[in-house]
Amino acid sequence: MFQTLNGFLQSWEYEAGATQKLLDALTDASLRQEVASMDRTLGRIAWHIVTAIHEMMSRTGLQFASPGEDGPVPTSAKVIADAYRQVNDAFVQALQTQWTDSTLKEMHNLYGEEWPNGITLMVLIRHQIHHRGQMTVLMRQAGLKVPGVYGPAREEWANLGMEAPKL
Repeated sequence: MFQTLNGFLQSWEYEAGATQKLLDALTDASLRQEVASMDRTLGRIAWHIVTAIHEMMSRTGLQFASPGEDGPVPTSAKVIADAYRQVNDAFVQALQTQWTDSTLKEMHNLYGEEWPNGITLMVLIRHQIHHRGQMTVLMRQAGLKVPGVYGPAREEWANLGMEAPKL
């Protein structure tokens, strides 16, 4: 659980940057990549990441602009990446102007459970990490280069003059 708004914002800056790197690496054609017809496409997962920030955080009373979750998934990777940039900026601005450290202790009903806002922020980060993992698999299946998030990706080792470790 986050105890200070600044603590969250420092973590969020890195995690949102990592998410943005993945979204910026998508192509229009890659958005249709899927594991199976009953699963979300890469585009649907990417769009879910964009819209889930507002969907989750609006349950705490935080107010900021965001595209609706029920709208159609854009067919343009650039539209999705740009929407994330805009939502992220609006979200951070809303936190900085509407919340204080004491707001992190306030309780709200999220998905049938009472959570303090500090937990909700932690879950928001973990939610993005979860979906980034799904995205990287689909990105590889779509033939895209996957940017490193917590260290170099396979393709980035060569740029460092090293061979990627075999795990």
